[in-house]
Amino acid sequence: MKKKLSISVEEKTIEIIENLIKNSRFRNKSHVVELALEKLMEEENERS
Repeated sequence: MKKKLSISVEEKTIEIIENLIKNSRFRNKSHVVELALEKLMEEENERS
C-alpha cells in the first residue's frame, strides 16, 4: 500500500525531476522519487 509523503527540495531539483518526466519514461514526480529511492536502497544493500 502506498502512502503520501511530503518533502522539500531545492528548486533546481524540481526542475530536473520535471525534465525527466517530460523527456523520459517517468509518469510523475512520485515515480521519479520512488525509482531513485529503490536504486539507492539497492546500492546500500550491496555495500552491506
